[in-house]
Amino acid sequence: MMRTEEEKKALIQRLRRVEGQVRGIQKMIEEDRYCVDILVQISAINAGLKRAGFHILEDHTKGCVSSAVEEGDGESAIEELMKVFEQFSKS
Repeated sequence: MMRTEEEKKALIQRLRRVEGQVRGIQKMIEEDRYCVDILVQISAINAGLKRAGFHILEDHTKGCVSSAVEEGDGESAIEELMKVFEQFSKS
């Protein structure tokens, strides 16, 4: 499934925000900042990545998997999707 330019822009913006947070954590560590503050930022990064991941997972399910089902290749697409769900839920 092709993403619209608006969808791409939103995902890239979200990932850039996460990237900035990672750089912020690096700076916090260099400055010997309080551990709890660093952990809060790490939690925010994890949440941001999960939101991006769920968005992509939703797109994949509605687009790629749905198309595969319509074209008669649903079983393998669903198997692949379940493996992705399993892997994604571990993080």
